[in-house]
Amino acid sequence: MTTTGMNMGRATFYEDRNFQGRSYECSSDCPDMSSYMSRCQSCRVQSGCFMVYERPNYMGNQYFMKRGEYSDYQSMMGMTDGIRSCRMIPMHRGNYRMRIYERENFGGQMHEMMDDCDSIQERYRMSDCQSCNVMDGHWLMYEQPHFRGRQMYMRPGEYRSFREMGMSGMKFMSIRRITDMC
Repeated sequence: MTTTGMNMGRATFYEDRNFQGRSYECSSDCPDMSSYMSRCQSCRVQSGCFMVYERPNYMGNQYFMKRGEYSDYQSMMGMTDGIRSCRMIPMHRGNYRMRIYERENFGGQMHEMMDDCDSIQERYRMSDCQSCNVMDGHWLMYEQPHFRGRQMYMRPGEYRSFREMGMSGMKFMSIRRITDMC
């Protein structure tokens, strides 16, 4: 597994819609943007990929952003409060490997994935995914099939309970690798 340095991404966040107001340029993780601006309503991602969060400390709804312009979060992503924190997603070159489990604490059915899955239920006959172990790569899990709905960023590590992570009542139905296509 190879992950390049954390300085591969760059984004500029703006207080107001349409890239207006004060701005904050970011090239690493930022747990709380309130020390730089009172709110964040638009963004330009110049390079790399970012995960943005509705609340400080990487909490609340999260959204994946790749290179591009995001002039109005509220209309584009349904974010009511704008962005409060962000993570820069490191580029990964190498294998992707993840184990998904039907129940919490790695219980029930287990399936090992190495590529994207647009429907967990259709491919694995699994109606729910409540824990996972990411061995290699960075992944996005989606609430609905075909990579739609709310998202959750998964980096290498063990995730024993999505419910305890604040994702109670949310089912993950599709999973996609975050590739260097950012």
